Amino acid sequence: MSAGRILVVDDEPQIRRVMKMTLGGQGYEIFEARSGEEALDKFREQLPDLVLLDLNMPGIGGLETCRQLRASSETPIIVLTVRNTEEEKVQALDAGADDYVTKPFGMKELLARIRAALRRAPTAPGAGPQTFASKDLEIDFERRSVKAGGIAVRLTPKEFDLLRYLMTHRGRPVPHRELLQAIWGPDYGDQTDYLRVFITTLRKKIEPEPSVPRYVLTEPWVGYRFAE
Repeated sequence: MSAGRILVVDDEPQIRRVMKMTLGGQGYEIFEARSGEEALDKFREQLPDLVLLDLNMPGIGGLETCRQLRASSETPIIVLTVRNTEEEKVQALDAGADDYVTKPFGMKELLARIRAALRRAPTAPGAGPQTFASKDLEIDFERRSVKAGGIAVRLTPKEFDLLRYLMTHRGRPVPHRELLQAIWGPDYGDQTDYLRVFITTLRKKIEPEPSVPRYVLTEPWVGYRFAE
């Protein structure tokens, strides 16, 4: 039985070949695309469980491909990028990516990210609050819907799971390691910079003033807390 169906989108044949051999050896069924346009067609044809998407491609490019995929699907998207600044990683997450891996990367790291993207957070659907409402933020956890300032906001699955976990433990500082392992799994724990990027994108989507957060607060040297 297949471990999952993965669409690999990269214009470099060698990268696609390595991905097909390595991921195929781990039990994944692999489909390939050489451009964003081909990726959109292959996605509709094959309905993969996950997309590995290179950002630097000819044609419409990785960011626009990511936006178009996310506009019609909740399928996990991991972007592969040579860009290593936080701003560029945030751009990828803003476009709808669930995760990013910076080139060059090790296959063990990539496999861990794939497992994390395919795995749901352990918070049970009935656990914790079902709704949250304030004058500028509304969350319906059952419907997985969020409105900020009265406008519908689209969170990636991982962003939503991160928000839900913080809300479930509302008022309590949640350590970095706990958050990382609860949402991404036991392969994580020490990647505080990685978590900060996700918190940054979450704040940009739900906070009235992301630079002065009202809801997702930083607990210095500890982690994060959803405000009482």
